[in-house]
Amino acid sequence: MKEKEFVEYIAKSLADYPEDVVVTLVEGEKTTLLELKMNPKDIGKIIGKNGSIIKSIRFLLGNVHSKSGRRIALEIKE
Repeated sequence: MKEKEFVEYIAKSLADYPEDVVVTLVEGEKTTLLELKMNPKDIGKIIGKNGSIIKSIRFLLGNVHSKSGRRIALEIKE
């Protein structure tokens, strides 16, 4: 699925430990959940100052996924 690869690409590009990046796709009835797991040292980089980077990623995901009529959520797991 293209959303999964998109998040994985961005996370690996920002991470100091790209080998620790794992994106899991969970399909629900009305929502698609992407769970992002990465090295705890890299979590601040994906969140960004005041959450700016994670907000931007979620915005782009929402725009790409809105055509299907389903919600998409991105959650960071440790």
